[in-house]
Order: sequence, then structure tokens, then C-alpha cells
Amino acid sequence: MASLEDIFLALGELKGGVDALRRDFQEEKSTAHESRATIHRRLDEQAEEIAKVRTDVAVDGEITAQVRNEVKALKDTVGPSLEEWKRMKTLGLGIAGLLALGGLSVGAMLMWASDTASGAIRHWLKIP
Repeated sequence: MASLEDIFLALGELKGGVDALRRDFQEEKSTAHESRATIHRRLDEQAEEIAKVRTDVAVDGEITAQVRNEVKALKDTVGPSLEEWKRMKTLGLGIAGLLALGGLSVGAMLMWASDTASGAIRHWLKIP
């Protein structure tokens, strides 16, 4: 049978093993707590970033809608004026064309008249 000393020795080793397990378990528990805290901190940061992105997207959508409405209002305001401008431009080009044609006609007529007049004056003055 085992002596009392052997039993105490075995109990001491058992206590040492239990203490070591308890320390290991406590370290593991502390490490797990830190890891979870880090994960939760990262999740909170991600949630804040997602909220910022959602806000930015919402603001961007509102700005886009406002710009679209402004462009539509400008198109409604400026559209008829542009059509009027195009009509005036076409009319101006037509008038310029008529003036050019008239100028050419008058010039050709003056050339013909000067040739005819010079011929008549030569005939009247008897210049060959």
C-alpha cells in the first residue's frame, strides 16, 4: 500500500497540475476576451463606415435629383429661346443671301451699263 508521503506527493502533483490548468484557462479566457473586444470594435467601425456611405449615397441621390430638376427647368426656359434664335439665324442667313445676290446683280448690271454707256459715248464722240 502507498505511504502517506506518496499520497501527499501525488496530491501535490495533482494540485500543481490543477493550478497550471487554471492558469492556462485564465490566460485563454483573457485572450478570448481581448479577441472578442477587437472584433466588436472592428464591427462598430464597419457599422459607422456603412452609415457614412449610406448618408453619402442618400445625399448624392438628392443632389442628382435636384440637378435633374434644374436642368429640366432650364431646358423648359431656354428651349423656346433657342428655337427663336435658330429661326432668327435662318432668317438672317436668308437676308444675307438675298443681299449678296442683289449686290451681284447690281454689280453685273453696272458692268453691262458701263460697257453700253462707254460704247454709246465712243459712238457719239466718234472714237474708234
